[in-house]
Amino acid sequence: MEDTKTIDGFDFIRYRPEVFSPEETLQRSRAFYESINRRRTVRDFSDRPVDIEVINNLIRAASSAPSGAHKQPWTFCVVSNPALKKQIREAAEKEEYESYHGRMTPEWLEDLKPLQTDWKKPFLEIAPYLIVVFKKAYDILPDGTKKNNYYVNESVGLACGFLLAAIHHAGLCALTHTPSPMNFLSKILQRPENERPFLLIPVGYCADETYVPKLERKDLDEVAVFLS
Repeated sequence: MEDTKTIDGFDFIRYRPEVFSPEETLQRSRAFYESINRRRTVRDFSDRPVDIEVINNLIRAASSAPSGAHKQPWTFCVVSNPALKKQIREAAEKEEYESYHGRMTPEWLEDLKPLQTDWKKPFLEIAPYLIVVFKKAYDILPDGTKKNNYYVNESVGLACGFLLAAIHHAGLCALTHTPSPMNFLSKILQRPENERPFLLIPVGYCADETYVPKLERKDLDEVAVFLS
Protein backbone atom coordinates (compact mmCIF):
# COMPACT_ATOMS: atom_id res chain seq x y z
CA MET A 1 0.00 0.00 0.00
CA GLU A 2 1.39 3.39 -0.96
CA ASP A 3 2.74 5.59 1.84
CA THR A 4 1.92 8.96 0.25
CA LYS A 5 -0.87 10.39 -1.85
CA THR A 6 -1.73 13.77 -3.30
CA ILE A 7 -5.18 15.31 -2.85
CA ASP A 8 -5.97 18.54 -4.68
CA GLY A 9 -2.26 19.27 -4.95
CA PHE A 10 -1.49 18.63 -1.27
CA ASP A 11 0.64 15.72 -0.08
CA PHE A 12 -0.63 13.28 2.54
CA ILE A 13 1.34 10.51 4.26
CA ARG A 14 -0.06 7.27 5.56
CA TYR A 15 -0.63 7.36 9.33
CA ARG A 16 0.30 4.24 11.26
CA PRO A 17 -0.64 4.68 14.92
CA GLU A 18 0.51 2.22 17.52
CA VAL A 19 -2.20 -0.32 18.19
CA PHE A 20 -2.18 -2.55 21.26
CA SER A 21 -4.18 -5.50 22.43
CA PRO A 22 -7.28 -4.68 24.49
CA GLU A 23 -5.45 -5.87 27.61
CA GLU A 24 -2.39 -3.70 26.95
CA THR A 25 -4.59 -0.75 25.99
CA LEU A 26 -6.30 -0.98 29.36
CA GLN A 27 -2.99 -1.35 31.19
CA ARG A 28 -1.42 1.62 29.40
CA SER A 29 -4.46 3.84 29.99
CA ARG A 30 -4.39 2.96 33.69
CA ALA A 31 -0.64 3.49 33.99
CA PHE A 32 -0.81 6.91 32.36
CA TYR A 33 -3.70 7.96 34.57
CA GLU A 34 -1.89 6.80 37.73
CA SER A 35 1.22 8.72 36.69
CA ILE A 36 -0.44 11.96 35.63
CA ASN A 37 -2.72 11.88 38.67
CA ARG A 38 0.41 12.27 40.82
CA ARG A 39 1.21 15.56 39.07
CA ARG A 40 0.87 18.53 41.38
CA THR A 41 1.45 22.24 41.12
CA VAL A 42 4.42 23.13 43.33
CA ARG A 43 5.88 26.34 44.67
CA ASP A 44 9.01 24.91 46.30
CA PHE A 45 11.71 24.57 43.66
CA SER A 46 15.33 23.51 43.80
CA ASP A 47 17.98 25.49 41.92
CA ARG A 48 19.44 22.17 40.73
CA PRO A 49 20.44 22.53 37.05
CA VAL A 50 18.41 20.96 34.26
CA ASP A 51 20.02 20.07 30.93
CA ILE A 52 18.82 22.48 28.24
CA GLU A 53 18.22 19.53 25.91
CA VAL A 54 15.56 18.35 28.36
CA ILE A 55 13.82 21.72 27.97
CA ASN A 56 14.18 21.48 24.20
CA ASN A 57 12.46 18.09 24.22
CA LEU A 58 9.65 19.39 26.46
CA ILE A 59 8.96 22.19 24.01
CA ARG A 60 9.10 19.80 21.07
CA ALA A 61 6.47 17.70 22.84
CA ALA A 62 4.30 20.77 23.51
CA SER A 63 4.61 21.81 19.87
CA SER A 64 3.18 18.49 18.75
CA ALA A 65 -0.24 19.62 20.03
CA PRO A 66 -3.05 20.10 17.51
CA SER A 67 -3.83 23.64 16.41
CA GLY A 68 -6.41 25.43 14.30
CA ALA A 69 -5.52 24.99 10.60
CA HIS A 70 -2.12 23.75 11.82
CA LYS A 71 -1.01 27.34 12.38
CA GLN A 72 0.90 26.46 15.59
CA PRO A 73 0.25 29.94 17.01
CA TRP A 74 2.67 29.80 19.93
CA THR A 75 6.10 30.93 21.04
CA PHE A 76 7.86 29.39 24.03
CA CYS A 77 10.34 31.85 25.57
CA VAL A 78 12.85 30.01 27.74
CA VAL A 79 14.38 32.25 30.40
CA SER A 80 17.41 31.18 32.45
CA ASN A 81 19.22 34.51 32.73
CA PRO A 82 19.21 35.50 36.44
CA ALA A 83 18.80 39.21 35.70
CA LEU A 84 15.76 38.58 33.51
CA LYS A 85 14.25 36.23 36.07
CA LYS A 86 14.69 38.91 38.73
CA GLN A 87 12.96 41.47 36.51
CA ILE A 88 10.09 39.09 35.88
CA ARG A 89 9.73 38.32 39.59
CA GLU A 90 9.65 41.98 40.57
CA ALA A 91 7.07 42.84 37.92
CA ALA A 92 4.95 39.79 38.70
CA GLU A 93 4.99 40.48 42.45
CA LYS A 94 3.91 44.07 41.81
CA GLU A 95 0.82 42.85 39.93
CA GLU A 96 0.16 40.07 42.43
CA TYR A 97 0.35 42.48 45.37
CA GLU A 98 -2.31 44.63 43.72
CA SER A 99 -4.45 41.55 43.10
CA TYR A 100 -4.25 40.31 46.68
CA HIS A 101 -4.87 43.79 48.06
CA GLY A 102 -7.89 44.97 46.12
CA ARG A 103 -8.42 43.31 42.76
CA MET A 104 -9.55 39.91 44.05
CA THR A 105 -13.01 39.58 45.53
CA PRO A 106 -13.44 38.34 49.11
CA GLU A 107 -14.90 35.11 47.73
CA TRP A 108 -11.83 34.57 45.53
CA LEU A 109 -9.46 35.16 48.44
CA GLU A 110 -11.47 32.74 50.58
CA ASP A 111 -11.24 30.07 47.87
CA LEU A 112 -7.45 30.51 47.79
CA LYS A 113 -6.99 29.95 51.53
CA PRO A 114 -6.62 26.13 51.30
CA LEU A 115 -3.72 26.70 48.88
CA GLN A 116 -1.98 29.20 51.19
CA THR A 117 -0.72 31.35 48.34
CA ASP A 118 0.24 35.02 48.53
CA TRP A 119 1.75 37.72 46.37
CA LYS A 120 5.35 36.69 47.00
CA LYS A 121 6.80 34.57 44.15
CA PRO A 122 10.40 33.56 45.01
CA PHE A 123 10.16 30.51 42.74
CA LEU A 124 10.43 32.83 39.74
CA GLU A 125 14.11 33.28 40.60
CA ILE A 126 14.83 29.86 42.13
CA ALA A 127 13.58 27.58 39.34
CA PRO A 128 16.34 27.11 36.75
CA TYR A 129 14.00 27.89 33.86
CA LEU A 130 10.93 29.96 33.22
CA ILE A 131 8.98 28.99 30.13
CA VAL A 132 6.84 31.93 29.12
CA VAL A 133 4.20 30.88 26.61
CA PHE A 134 3.00 33.51 24.17
CA LYS A 135 0.01 33.17 21.86
CA LYS A 136 0.25 34.58 18.37
CA ALA A 137 -2.90 36.54 17.59
CA TYR A 138 -1.70 36.57 13.99
CA ASP A 139 1.47 35.84 12.06
CA ILE A 140 3.60 38.47 10.36
CA LEU A 141 5.03 37.45 7.00
CA PRO A 142 8.52 38.58 5.92
CA ASP A 143 6.98 41.38 3.84
CA GLY A 144 5.06 42.66 6.87
CA THR A 145 1.69 41.25 5.82
CA LYS A 146 -0.55 39.98 8.61
CA LYS A 147 -1.76 36.37 8.34
CA ASN A 148 -4.72 35.16 10.40
CA ASN A 149 -4.47 32.40 12.99
CA TYR A 150 -7.49 30.42 14.14
CA TYR A 151 -8.71 29.10 17.49
CA VAL A 152 -5.63 30.64 19.08
CA ASN A 153 -6.64 30.30 22.75
CA GLU A 154 -7.76 26.73 22.28
CA SER A 155 -4.61 25.79 20.38
CA VAL A 156 -2.20 27.36 22.86
CA GLY A 157 -4.15 25.87 25.76
CA LEU A 158 -3.72 22.41 24.24
CA ALA A 159 0.01 22.99 23.78
CA CYS A 160 0.34 24.05 27.42
CA GLY A 161 -1.46 20.87 28.49
CA PHE A 162 0.99 18.80 26.47
CA LEU A 163 3.85 20.77 28.03
CA LEU A 164 2.70 20.16 31.61
CA ALA A 165 2.28 16.43 30.93
CA ALA A 166 5.76 16.27 29.37
CA ILE A 167 7.30 18.10 32.34
CA HIS A 168 5.76 15.62 34.75
CA HIS A 169 6.76 12.66 32.58
CA ALA A 170 10.39 13.87 32.72
CA GLY A 171 10.34 13.88 36.54
CA LEU A 172 10.32 17.65 36.83
CA CYS A 173 7.95 20.05 38.56
CA ALA A 174 6.02 23.04 37.31
CA LEU A 175 3.65 25.81 38.30
CA THR A 176 1.08 27.50 36.09
CA HIS A 177 1.46 31.17 36.96
CA THR A 178 -0.85 33.83 35.57
CA PRO A 179 -0.10 37.23 37.11
CA SER A 180 -2.74 39.60 35.81
CA PRO A 181 -2.23 41.66 33.78
CA MET A 182 0.80 40.01 32.14
CA ASN A 183 1.75 42.72 29.65
CA PHE A 184 5.04 43.27 31.48
CA LEU A 185 6.27 39.95 30.04
CA SER A 186 6.01 41.28 26.49
CA LYS A 187 8.07 44.31 27.44
CA ILE A 188 10.75 42.51 29.45
CA LEU A 189 11.18 39.77 26.85
CA GLN A 190 10.84 42.20 23.91
CA ARG A 191 8.22 40.19 22.08
CA PRO A 192 6.66 41.48 18.84
CA GLU A 193 3.24 43.10 18.67
CA ASN A 194 1.47 39.97 17.40
CA GLU A 195 2.31 37.95 20.53
CA ARG A 196 0.40 38.04 23.81
CA PRO A 197 1.53 36.43 27.09
CA PHE A 198 -0.56 33.35 27.88
CA LEU A 199 1.14 31.44 30.70
CA LEU A 200 4.28 31.64 32.83
CA ILE A 201 5.65 28.24 33.86
CA PRO A 202 8.62 27.81 36.21
CA VAL A 203 10.26 24.44 35.50
CA GLY A 204 12.80 22.47 37.51
CA TYR A 205 13.26 19.88 40.22
CA CYS A 206 11.23 20.09 43.40
CA ALA A 207 12.99 21.23 46.56
CA ASP A 208 14.16 18.44 48.87
CA GLU A 209 11.21 19.18 51.13
CA THR A 210 8.17 20.08 49.09
CA TYR A 211 4.67 20.25 50.52
CA VAL A 212 1.47 20.65 48.52
CA PRO A 213 -2.11 21.11 49.73
CA LYS A 214 -3.95 17.90 50.56
CA LEU A 215 -6.64 18.11 47.93
CA GLU A 216 -9.03 15.65 46.31
CA ARG A 217 -9.83 15.59 42.63
CA LYS A 218 -13.43 15.16 41.54
CA ASP A 219 -14.63 11.61 40.95
CA LEU A 220 -15.29 10.37 37.44
CA ASP A 221 -19.04 10.65 37.83
CA GLU A 222 -18.65 14.33 38.72
CA VAL A 223 -16.73 15.23 35.57
CA ALA A 224 -18.07 12.89 32.90
CA VAL A 225 -21.44 12.00 31.44
CA PHE A 226 -21.81 8.77 29.46
CA LEU A 227 -24.65 8.58 26.94
CA SER A 228 -25.32 5.24 25.33
